[in-house]
Amino acid sequence: MPGKYVVAVSGGVDSVTLLDLLNQNSKLELVVAHYDHGIRKDSNKDRILVEKMTKKYGNEFYYKEGELGPGTSEALARTKRYEFLNSVKKKTKSLSVITAHHQDDLIETAIINLLRGTNRHGLSSMYSRNIIRPLLVYPKQDLVAYAKAHDLAWREDSTNKDAKYLRNYIRQEIIPKFTSKERDNLLGIIVDSDRSNEQIDSILNSLISDNSKKGQISRDWFIGLPHNIAREVMSSWLRQAGISFDKTTIENLVIAAKTLDSGKSRDVDKNYVLKIEGDFLALLSSER
Repeated sequence: MPGKYVVAVSGGVDSVTLLDLLNQNSKLELVVAHYDHGIRKDSNKDRILVEKMTKKYGNEFYYKEGELGPGTSEALARTKRYEFLNSVKKKTKSLSVITAHHQDDLIETAIINLLRGTNRHGLSSMYSRNIIRPLLVYPKQDLVAYAKAHDLAWREDSTNKDAKYLRNYIRQEIIPKFTSKERDNLLGIIVDSDRSNEQIDSILNSLISDNSKKGQISRDWFIGLPHNIAREVMSSWLRQAGISFDKTTIENLVIAAKTLDSGKSRDVDKNYVLKIEGDFLALLSSER
């Protein structure tokens, strides 16, 4: 779709390839965003490379130094990176954020989420509707081959070799042991999961709409739901409101919704509360 987009470019081969490909589309106005986590001592060299590329293509450029330090968790690094990307998107009035995640990332993420006890969305979580990931159909080796064929320069992140990180362990020790058939089978399961999730979410949203009034859900209807279904309904309701959550939050909210007295409330996060208002459940902004 023509328009203005934020492109996340780390300086690695994946994002360098993505940027080169996107710049071949004259209908796109690209804003390059580079987040320096500050985990590696030489990370400033990544920014220098990305800025040089940006000038060559004539793209707008934004960067931020995170100064997170060695030992920072993958989760925190990811959170800070997306906070930055979304801030650039808002500042530049861009349509969306584009990242260079590829097929290997898709498989790695599915395995990580399975090991962590994912819900049905975790298996296909990279198929986000909020972020554009055009390279998910391509394996890493194809991106490396493209970069070499087009004489693109990139930098290798030394932390990608550190097996203390779960993703690196999976990348180095598990995925290489897959046969081509096993890899294709897993990819098929991930794709099927995404399609099923779309259908299930559509049904859940319809159920919520049919049993709500002015954005509030019927409590009697909710109480009558089997516990597993109630968790799915609560999850869908929070997604509609743009609220992030984890399994523990959903479990606590479902129990609260079914057991609290009218007038009582339970924190959802720092910005929202779930309140029991007579025969209805309401998501309200926190007054703190």
